[in-house]
Amino acid sequence: MKSKTFVIGDIHGGYKALKQCLERSNFDYYIDTLICLGDVADGWLEIAESFEELFKIKNLIYVRGNHDQWLKDWLAKGKTPNIWTMQGGQNTILSYKKHLELKEKHKKFLKNTPFYYLDKENRLFVHGGIDLTLPLESQDKMTLMWDRNIWNDRHSRQTIKPYKEIYVGHTSIYGYSKIPLPHTGVWYMDTGAGWEGVLSIMDIETKKFWQSDKVSDLYLNELSRLNHE
Repeated sequence: MKSKTFVIGDIHGGYKALKQCLERSNFDYYIDTLICLGDVADGWLEIAESFEELFKIKNLIYVRGNHDQWLKDWLAKGKTPNIWTMQGGQNTILSYKKHLELKEKHKKFLKNTPFYYLDKENRLFVHGGIDLTLPLESQDKMTLMWDRNIWNDRHSRQTIKPYKEIYVGHTSIYGYSKIPLPHTGVWYMDTGAGWEGVLSIMDIETKKFWQSDKVSDLYLNELSRLNHE
């Protein structure tokens, strides 16, 4: 059986949505490759479970997102900045209260995650975005995790050279498009799983994609990232 390579958007604790995407795409945990664009943390309450499901995948490529950076800092140093706890960090803390035994394992994993992945065909995978005026080795880590200009400047962008394609998460496009969106060589994969949207997974060769149910429906009786008393 020929292996396939898939890319998946921001999971944000939506373990049930992750399972649906993997099942609906017939993803093979032993043969296929999954490129995760980061931000498993800070959203719904199954953050630890989502990481553990990803760890079952033999060929996992994981790119660090800004929420992953916050999680890493909390696991390593106990940092709880308000900007984090107000944007889903509280649910992450609650998730690990149920799984204290996983904190060290997940800390070690996040410590070694790259900020981007460039494949043999010059396709770039990054969480936030990239400064196309700079070579890859000169990119600022904050840009790679936090940039939104790659979305904001999509209509004025003429080229993405030297890259064949770029895949990004971070900026939810759910209010603009309910499905993964291509524009000038960039694929926008965050379809709002951390909010009221869905999680999307796509075969990078065929561009066929599969989606979860609306994630807020999968977690009807749970607190979202912003609804803490």
